[in-house]
Amino acid sequence: MTTDLKSKRIIVTGGAGFLGRQVIRLLKERGVSEKHIFVPRRREYDLTQMADCQRLYREAFPGTKADVVLHLAAEVGGIGANRANPGRYFYANMAMAMHLIEQARLDGIVERDGKFVQVGTICAYPKFTPVPFKEDDLWNGYPEETNAPYGVAKKAAWQMLDAYKLQYAMKSAYVLPVNLYGPWDNFDLFSSHVIPALIRKCVEAQERGDKSIVCWGTGSASREFLYVDDAAEGILLAAERKDDPDPINLGTNMEITIRNLVELIVKLTGFKGGIEWDASKPDGQPRRCLSTEKAQKTIGFTAKVGFEEGLKRTIEWYRGNRG
Repeated sequence: MTTDLKSKRIIVTGGAGFLGRQVIRLLKERGVSEKHIFVPRRREYDLTQMADCQRLYREAFPGTKADVVLHLAAEVGGIGANRANPGRYFYANMAMAMHLIEQARLDGIVERDGKFVQVGTICAYPKFTPVPFKEDDLWNGYPEETNAPYGVAKKAAWQMLDAYKLQYAMKSAYVLPVNLYGPWDNFDLFSSHVIPALIRKCVEAQERGDKSIVCWGTGSASREFLYVDDAAEGILLAAERKDDPDPINLGTNMEITIRNLVELIVKLTGFKGGIEWDASKPDGQPRRCLSTEKAQKTIGFTAKVGFEEGLKRTIEWYRGNRG
């Protein structure tokens, strides 16, 4: 059975963020009325607090109730931010999921035949997962140490949804997007992920006339990246076509080393200087590349935006929107 989102009242946590902007846009393209989409703002709702989650469900749609919850909100960053905030990242992500799922149940989402969609993280996979990562390998080892608290919290949310399906018949979906990039990303050099950080480094170094840029690690680790628009489409396909939290990877099945990534961004930004590697800094998980077979078979998801094209769009956006 397919869920027709057009007829639903939908809460989108993180709806004002990098990924959320694209999810909102696609919801509207699917015919969902703006008045049937509620985005809780952080200044008004601290979703790590149970009382604020309770209030969210009361206030989102006065006189009626939410049918679908798309939980995109997260506290997350790159390797440096993960090393600096392991306790906060575990607590915040675990607390948000725990309170939102339980309060959705208490709000009657099961009786309304509604659905809870949780966005997980590729950081939940074991450090040495065989490549390409398959969903059946999620429990075959411990995550990479620098992002394990975040990854474990997100994986616990999946288990909570599975438990709620078994005990309460709650419908849900759980997706695992690989590293995202695109316009509106976080370009802060400390807290951002690798692509926005590299784009900013190259653009600013070019403007200053620097002779080189410094990159963390050895460049030997590999990653896979998914353009944000494709991720948003995958999340909505899961919301429409999945009723259980059996995890689904969202990716491109394209692996690139960090060294090759840096060289590509250097080329696309036009930076003419050299590249220095600081091997005293960690590489993170050795390899990341997803199997996307399950997503293709179960929800009909295939990424559309090519990697170089996505990078060009992201660089162009950053150049035009720096504050």
